[in-house]
Amino acid sequence: MPVIDFHVHIAQPEHYHPWVIEWMQTLVKEDFLEYLRRHLSPEGLREILRESGVDYAVVLAEVSPITTGVTTNEYVAEFCRGSDRLIPFANINPFTVARPAQELERCVKELGFRGLKLYPTYQYFYPNDPLLYPIYAKAQELGIPVMFHTGSSVFRGSRLKYGDPLYLDDVAVDFPDLVIVQAHSGRGFWYDRAAFLARLHPNVYMEVSGLPPHKLLDYFPELERLADKVIFGSDWPGVPGIKANIEAIRALPISEEAKAKILGENAARILGIKTGA
Repeated sequence: MPVIDFHVHIAQPEHYHPWVIEWMQTLVKEDFLEYLRRHLSPEGLREILRESGVDYAVVLAEVSPITTGVTTNEYVAEFCRGSDRLIPFANINPFTVARPAQELERCVKELGFRGLKLYPTYQYFYPNDPLLYPIYAKAQELGIPVMFHTGSSVFRGSRLKYGDPLYLDDVAVDFPDLVIVQAHSGRGFWYDRAAFLARLHPNVYMEVSGLPPHKLLDYFPELERLADKVIFGSDWPGVPGIKANIEAIRALPISEEAKAKILGENAARILGIKTGA
């Protein structure tokens, strides 16, 4: 079973607002801009993934001009082109696109995207706002998963109220065939809600990027029971130690079967990656 990182950013320094770079600099000992320049190419990222023991990575676009910056769908599509190990997820900001459902269809059919990432706390919408429903209907029609930022954020201008996983309950009910992934699993405030939604709805998953893996059993005491619904993600480069996080998950006192599901099996099923590929 491959190891899959469901949460990787590839923004160049010029794509970020200055305060994002300042915060990320606190996470690495070396100069962060130099770190990005050295690794932020398709070849550089694939090398990091190989060294970390990762077979596939979901690569994220982001159009959040107020809070973090803009990494366009076109940039991500070109970055991932020619590599089946890099899996592009589009971003549709409902306030910057006139026909968001049609734009999503273009991203999938013309640019080759295999999923969608939405950023409620950065783009200022509740996930159950009817404004988003045409996007969900199109994603369900296209058969692609939709990942939502849930929980906290440290970036200037973020509005945490939009990150409550509870608003995904309406989406899960109204779009039962849409795969919904809760990025960060309600980080900070709402771990219990994220876990409950994953148990309640067959189409809702938890993704654990940005969470210290050694604390997962503190946040989710029933992690073993939830293993069919949990997905590994790193949030690289904001969390630079991909290999260490994988090793921490492998050290958890849960079954080997559960670890395999979290590290790759669940994501492979969602992404349509064949076992042993």
